[in-house]
Amino acid sequence: MNTKNLITVVGPTAIGKTALSIKLAKQYNAPIISCDSRQFYKETTIGTAVPTKEEQAQAPHYFIQDRSIFDDYNVGQFERDALEKLNELFQSHNVVIMVGGSGLYVDAVLKGLDYFPEINPDIRKQLNLDLEENGISSLQERLKELDPETFKSIAIDNPHRVIRALEVCIGSGTTYSSFKNKPKEPRNFNSIKVGIKADREIIYDRINRRVDIMVKEGLLDEAKAVYPNKELNALQTVGYRELFSYFDDEFTLEFAISEIKKNTRRFAKRQITWFKKDTETIWFDYLTEANQIFEKISEKLILPNP
Repeated sequence: MNTKNLITVVGPTAIGKTALSIKLAKQYNAPIISCDSRQFYKETTIGTAVPTKEEQAQAPHYFIQDRSIFDDYNVGQFERDALEKLNELFQSHNVVIMVGGSGLYVDAVLKGLDYFPEINPDIRKQLNLDLEENGISSLQERLKELDPETFKSIAIDNPHRVIRALEVCIGSGTTYSSFKNKPKEPRNFNSIKVGIKADREIIYDRINRRVDIMVKEGLLDEAKAVYPNKELNALQTVGYRELFSYFDDEFTLEFAISEIKKNTRRFAKRQITWFKKDTETIWFDYLTEANQIFEKISEKLILPNP
């Protein structure tokens, strides 16, 4: 029987995942692995809601700002690195906490990724040129034509995801979706998945207030610092794209901030849809007392006999 446990905390942005993960880390004397794909990068702190220094000091954290926006990093590399880190941490811990709102990255660790053929890098270069010259809508239309199933299932307003699906379609001569859902290698740990939920109006209000706080804390200066590198994949994300449009004189500042709020709300809606698909997730209201959550988790833990 496997006596190593990975407790994963999921839910939409701004719901309180960081706070709960720290409570769990203290309860089980466990380290924390972040699987938030927006928090990997040193240069983006405010706009990605990286845990504060005080929060990080309360438990060991991994995969928080451990690389640069100039480093190429993808979900496949994260799966490999996270599993390697888990094996290392399980040498001295029976419980590890994983937290993040990036559904694909969560699934990569818990279930394994679908593997795709090697694609000629020139195809991606051309698609990026097409994006620059014609915008994302032309790429979206092309994906809809080549792979309608993927068009319906991915974050269609994320240029990185659209280009990834298209390059596989073009480079392999078949659909991106045809490589999905193949048998995966089983994991060597007991997985417990905890979700935090709230009424949509509450989530949206928390998002709006968080964006206002980010702006007060210096989000504009942070976005301005990375603006010269705005084409990097690491910066194709809500909170930066909208401010880049402001710097390009396409948006007013007021409109850019309202777009950040709107696009973050849309992102939260997609997160909820993604995480709700997993029927094994134990859901708690965001106001649930931590002790009630500990009690439920303890029923699922598999620990070595004392």
